[in-house]
Amino acid sequence: MSDDVEPGLVRVRLDLSYDGKDFSGWARQKGGQRTVQQEIEDALRVVLRLDAAPPLTVAGRTDAGVHARGQVAHVDLPAHLWAEQGGQLLRRLAGRLPMDVRVHRVAEAPPHFDARFSAIWRRYAYRVCDHPGGVDPLRRGHVLWHNWPLDLDAMNAAADALLGEHDFAAYCKKREGATTIRTLRRLHWVRHRDGVLEATVLADAFCHNMVRSLVGAMLFVGDGHRPSEWPGKVLAAGVRDSAVHVVRPHGLTLEEVGYPADADLAARNAASRNKRTLPGASGCC
Repeated sequence: MSDDVEPGLVRVRLDLSYDGKDFSGWARQKGGQRTVQQEIEDALRVVLRLDAAPPLTVAGRTDAGVHARGQVAHVDLPAHLWAEQGGQLLRRLAGRLPMDVRVHRVAEAPPHFDARFSAIWRRYAYRVCDHPGGVDPLRRGHVLWHNWPLDLDAMNAAADALLGEHDFAAYCKKREGATTIRTLRRLHWVRHRDGVLEATVLADAFCHNMVRSLVGAMLFVGDGHRPSEWPGKVLAAGVRDSAVHVVRPHGLTLEEVGYPADADLAARNAASRNKRTLPGASGCC
C-alpha cells in the first residue's frame, strides 16, 4: 500500500480534542448517530465549500463516551484550497464546530505521514474516585466512582505482570481478522492530592475495549476481590474471563499520540501494516 498523496492534494494533520459524552464514538455511522468524525468532516465540507465531506483518518478510534485531549487525524485536501484558505482554516473550524469538539492545530503533514499507521504509541488515562461520598460533581463526566476503597500498591503490583508484548485476547473484544498482540509499555496508577486515582496506559496500539478491560481487572484487585496475581493469570489463559468487567467509558481519555522522526515515517507505516505474531508462534494469516 502506497503512502503517497494523490496528485493535486495535500495532506493536512489535525490535532484535536473532544468531550465524548454526547458522541456515539469517533467513526461515522449509518443511522444518523452523532460522531466526532461526522462533525469534523461536515465542518470541513462547509468551511471549504466542498461538494462532499473529505474523509478523515484517525490515530485511534474511540468508543462512545470516551474523551480525547490529544487525538490526531489527517485529511487530504485540494492543494489550491489549502494554499488559499489554510491560514484561516483553524479559525473557521472553531466557528463551525460544536463546543464539545475542538481542532486546536492544523498543519501540512510531512511526507509519508499517516495519522493511524505512523503512530508508535498511544497514551490513555483512566480516572477513578473511591471517596465514599462520590465524585466531585464538576468532574462527574470524566471520573468513575468506585464504591470500594482501592489499594494503589496492589493495583500496581498486578499491572507489572501485564507489561511487555503479549496476546491480549483475554482483555479485548475480538474482531474478525484483527490481531490482539500488543506491546504494553506502561500501566501505572497514582493517587493525586484530591484523592482521584489515575492510570496511565501506554502501548503501541490498543485492541477494542483493551484499556477499559485492563482497568476493570485492576479495580477488582484494588478493592480486594482478587489477588494481585489474578490479572496476569487471566492474560496467560488467553480467553475472556467473565470476572473482567469493561468499565464505563467516561473515565477514559486519549491523552497523546506519539510519532517517529519524519525520516522514519515510511518505515513505521510498513511495520504497522504487518500482521504481528509472538516469537515462536506458528501459522499465517
